[in-house]
Amino acid sequence: MSESLRDFHLFVAVYEERSFTAAAAREHATQSGVSQHVRKLEDNLGVRLFSRDKGQVIPTPAGDAFYQRCIEMLRIHEEAKRAVQSYGQGAEGQLVVGLMPTMTRCALAPVLASFMQANPNVRVKVVEGYSGTLTQQIRAGELDFAIVPAFAGAPGLTSRLFLTTPEVLVSNAASKRTHLAPVQLASLGPLKLVVPGKLNTRRTTIETYCASNGVHIEQLVELDAMLATLDLVARSDWVTILPGIMMALDSGAPPLKVNPLTGPALSLDLVMIEPSRRSMSDVARAFLAALEAESRRLNLRWAQDRNAAPQARRTRRMLVR
Repeated sequence: MSESLRDFHLFVAVYEERSFTAAAAREHATQSGVSQHVRKLEDNLGVRLFSRDKGQVIPTPAGDAFYQRCIEMLRIHEEAKRAVQSYGQGAEGQLVVGLMPTMTRCALAPVLASFMQANPNVRVKVVEGYSGTLTQQIRAGELDFAIVPAFAGAPGLTSRLFLTTPEVLVSNAASKRTHLAPVQLASLGPLKLVVPGKLNTRRTTIETYCASNGVHIEQLVELDAMLATLDLVARSDWVTILPGIMMALDSGAPPLKVNPLTGPALSLDLVMIEPSRRSMSDVARAFLAALEAESRRLNLRWAQDRNAAPQARRTRRMLVR
C-alpha cells in the first residue's frame, strides 16, 4: 500500500462534492490529478469507490464504507497533530469562525473582546455570511465552525443544536403596534415585507409561515444585506421578520419596534456545524463555549423583557387612573 493523506483528502472531497471538478477546486488541484489519485486508491484497494455514468459521480457501497473510515482517520490525524503541537504552541493558534448577521449584531462583540483579552496570542478571523455560503466553506475546511439555521445536513458536516430563539416582527418606531406586545400577522392587514434571498434557509420558513397562516403580503422585497434591511425598516412602513436574539439589545426604547409572533409562534433553531474530517481545536472550543453562553444570556434577556412588558403596561394604566 502506498496511499498518502493527500489521497484520502482528495477521495473525501470527491465523495462530498459528488464531482471531480468541484473536488479539484476545493483542494486546489487539477481535475486530472484528482482522478489519478482516486484511481490509484481503487487499484490498491481492488474495488471501485465511485461509479461514473453520464457525468455523474456516485459512491459505490464500498465508497460509502471507505468514506466513513477516512473521516475517522483524518480526524484522528488532526487530534494527534494538536496533541504534539500543544507542547510548543501553548495558547497560540488561529481561529476562523463563520457567523450570520443574526449572531454578529449583538452576541459577537462582547465575546470577541473578552476572548482576545484572555488569549492575545490567538489570531481570530470572523467571516460574516449567510447559511449557504458558510456551509460550503465548512465543507471545504475553510472554517473551524459556523452557526447557521438548522437544515437536513450534508456529507462532510457534523452538527448539533446551538440555540432556539423566537422569530419577531420588526417595524419602525412610528408604527402603532405596542413594543414587545405579541402580534398575529394575519390580523395586521397587508404587509410590505423584507425577506432574505432564496439561498437563505429562513426564506422558505418565513414564506411557508405566511402562506399557512393567512398573512396578506402586499409587497415583497428580497434584500440580502442586514444593515440595509434594518435601515429600510427604520425609515419606512416596510417590516421584516428576524431572530429574537438579533434584536435583544432593542428591547428597551429602540428606534425599532419588536413584536413576538403569535397565533402561532415561530422560532428558529440555530446549529453549530464543523467539518466531519477534523476535530475542533481547544481554542475553537473555548470561543464556541463563550459564544454559546453570551447567546443564551441575550436570548433570556429578550424573553424576560418581553414577559415584563405586559406588567409594565398594566402599571402605567394604574398610574393614569
